[in-house]
Amino acid sequence: MNLALTEDQQLLQKTVREFAESEVKPLARENDETGKFPRELFHKAAELGLTGVAIPESEGGAGFDHVSYTIVIEEISRACASTGVILSVQNSLYCDPIHRLGTVEQKQRFLIPFARGEKIGCYALTEPQAGSNAAALQTKAVKQGDKYIVNGTKAWITNGGAADAAIVYVNTDPPKGEKGITALIVEKGTPGFKVGKEEKKLGINATACSELVFTDCEVPESNRIGSEGEGYRVALSTLDGGRIGIAAQACGIAQGAFEAALEYSKQRMAFGHPISQFQAIQFMLADMSTELDAARLLVRKAAWKQDTGARFSMDAAIAKLFASEMATRVTHKAIQIHGGNGYSREYPVERNYRDARITEIYEGTSEIQRLVISSWVLKS
Repeated sequence: MNLALTEDQQLLQKTVREFAESEVKPLARENDETGKFPRELFHKAAELGLTGVAIPESEGGAGFDHVSYTIVIEEISRACASTGVILSVQNSLYCDPIHRLGTVEQKQRFLIPFARGEKIGCYALTEPQAGSNAAALQTKAVKQGDKYIVNGTKAWITNGGAADAAIVYVNTDPPKGEKGITALIVEKGTPGFKVGKEEKKLGINATACSELVFTDCEVPESNRIGSEGEGYRVALSTLDGGRIGIAAQACGIAQGAFEAALEYSKQRMAFGHPISQFQAIQFMLADMSTELDAARLLVRKAAWKQDTGARFSMDAAIAKLFASEMATRVTHKAIQIHGGNGYSREYPVERNYRDARITEIYEGTSEIQRLVISSWVLKS
């Protein structure tokens, strides 16, 4: 593995950072406070190819690799975690499975306009009573001729309130458990499909995170991804890539908090000196920098393995576990360095702290990551 970024990756990083600084960061606080979904910002990101980073150009994407994708998500999340996860879902949870497993017709209808950023997608797996135990989902689909009749409710769906289409995981044969799960693409406007309540959350407030409700919703069989009963495999393989995206998001949140704390420590005076001259602050900054570097390397290793075609489930879990818990520790220290000001919404670190917390929960909690890692360790 070559740790140095290629010229193309360096240029991409520079371009995305400039975009994040000029377009994303100025809106971050307002979007957090209002909860407004940044649709215009999403379309500006699309103009740079950020809505289908690792999707081939022939399918509407930018044609970069997955290491480049992590660079994009980190740089955007450094400025605004909400915008970062909106793009992460679009890229890794929606576009990627259709790219890997979709039919030619599905790619024309449900991938190309989404990878181009003309439309927004989401990934509907979680339910009110089925989170970590995805095999326990209760949304059911009954086959009738060449269509499925879907009934049930999905919860905590990022992009759900803004999406033009959703990949929905349904139970088509409950007695079979996880082998009875099927993946369907459901378009906005389909009769029987509506957006339910929008969740009020601790952080990432601008993500249109909503319930999706299905009542006798008719979905064509042609919208099925893979074969009937293969949905659980589709979900898990998709989450492997999604976890890399969330790990990159965690690095971005932590990087933003670290930079804010570093700058503040040079300006804040105490006892006649900048607080950066005090060993207690220096040690916190050293720990923050070290953990950030370690997390970023784990993220890029996992993305590199994905690019090589090797199995990367364990690497994705390791990166997601370490980076998410690192983000919580780093943002905690960033507030501590700011002292009382860190608790004020006048400074960005309190938002970083709130946003970081979710990275330990969605796309597989830290406990689930430890189960994944331990299962691989015990097999070796």
